[in-house]
Amino acid sequence: FDPRHYLGTHCHGFPKTGPHRLRFLLESVKDLRETLKKKGSTLVVRKGKPEDVVCDLIAQLGSVSAVVFHEEVREIL
Repeated sequence: FDPRHYLGTHCHGFPKTGPHRLRFLLESVKDLRETLKKKGSTLVVRKGKPEDVVCDLIAQLGSVSAVVFHEEVREIL
């Protein structure tokens, strides 16, 4: 969870993630974790800036051959 997603937007100051969206996100993550657990896997969830958290996680795991990510599309007005 990136703390920056819970701040206001640059354009109008509205929260990027309001209470309803946050609840949906938390329920979705919980459901995904439970589904993975039933299949013998797990879900790693961290709070922080992704550029920091991913580096720390790679260092903890030790043998990582690839990292895949997506970048949020920002609307340009």
